Amino acid sequence: MKSWTSPDVPSLPALPENLQLHDTSADTLVPVKSADGVGSLYVCGITPYDATHLGHANTYVQFDLLVRYWRAAGLEVNYVQNVTDIDDPLLERATATGVDWSSLAEEQTELFREDMAALGVIAPNTYLGAVETIPVVAQDVAALVELGMGYPVPVPMEELAEGVTPGDRESFDIYFDIAAAQATTPWTLGSIGNYDRTEMEELFPQRGGDPERPGKRDPLDPLLWRARRNGEPHWDGASLGRGRPGWHIECSVIARRHLPAPFMVQGGGSDLRFPHHEFSAAHATAADGVALADTYLHAGMVGLDGEKMSKSKGNLVLSSQMRAEGVDPQVIRTLLLSHHYRADWSYTPELLETATQRWQRWNAALAEAPETDSYGELGTDDAMPEDLQYALHSALSQNLNAPAALDTLDMWASGQLAGGTSRTRVIAVVQAMLGIELHAVAAAPRVHASSVETAG
Repeated sequence: MKSWTSPDVPSLPALPENLQLHDTSADTLVPVKSADGVGSLYVCGITPYDATHLGHANTYVQFDLLVRYWRAAGLEVNYVQNVTDIDDPLLERATATGVDWSSLAEEQTELFREDMAALGVIAPNTYLGAVETIPVVAQDVAALVELGMGYPVPVPMEELAEGVTPGDRESFDIYFDIAAAQATTPWTLGSIGNYDRTEMEELFPQRGGDPERPGKRDPLDPLLWRARRNGEPHWDGASLGRGRPGWHIECSVIARRHLPAPFMVQGGGSDLRFPHHEFSAAHATAADGVALADTYLHAGMVGLDGEKMSKSKGNLVLSSQMRAEGVDPQVIRTLLLSHHYRADWSYTPELLETATQRWQRWNAALAEAPETDSYGELGTDDAMPEDLQYALHSALSQNLNAPAALDTLDMWASGQLAGGTSRTRVIAVVQAMLGIELHAVAAAPRVHASSVETAG
């Protein structure tokens, strides 16, 4: 699957890799340092059944900071992201709207690509859809069954596909056996998402789980493979018969085949802590006994009027809609980075207005910056870091503290940071480290924040 065109990222003099991140599994700050000069990252992608809202944009812009930090520290980056282009919510939306599910998936994935390109998000090295990975997913599910980590659950009689009779291989779904995995692998239930059993039992049905499915050994056992049903798309699963993958196994398989084991950082929204990241890690560890990732990083939820922004509620502020109404993508990015990645927050027009004014102040200050400085031309061997780069690097080293980084820009714009940094240097440093583009002439506001409406 194609991704999107990455922005040009200026090359800066490398600063030390001093990163600390809040690891969800440990619930504390931990040092995160590469062993081989390569930063490895997996961020769970979208299920493309509706447009990209600010909550999505927030997640991918915040993890873009991590990619930029590693690059500014002189690391190569191996970044992998998926697209869940086959899953129940997508099929349900396609049925409700009377459109072909695959057309809906491609349409919404393309809109997501456009949003990411507009917001200056660096594209992943590997961008894969669930559909194109089904053959290898089927292989891994079959391997888990062989290892005793997967087991069959009969499909209800009324759901059997045409031509399938009880006892046929396509008369069974395959589920992951939590108890067997805990008995034989380093993974234990709750070790990734850091929830207790009671919390997980409450969250599981809210987030795609089926705790009351007859025939399961544990109510929390997740689906690995869904046998074909009438009217649903399905694929050849070799020994599994025709069907389609469960949600969590998809990310597990993609990460295992395209990143080291374990890779450095698993990322996503905080609503993925359980069950998605919990069981993606469990599936990978069950298959080969190696942890999926070293550190688990989760972005906060963005709300509207005090409620989490979600497709199911329809309380969305859409990135594409904001851009169509004239909001500069740089203002949207500034708005998002005004909040720490772990924070839950609610969108208001006033916040957008503040971000607009803030970005314009930086542009106005840039117009007053000197043409040259004494730090050497960027891209040459004698180029040196200067105060602004050091200050931004220091803020981001401490758990990707974007609000502190933007406060640093405010200090620079007001003359409180040591001067002498050239206009060209400021543009390059801010773009490379924060992904925000500045211009030497203050931009006039394109739209008043109150004109941005929500999508129902």
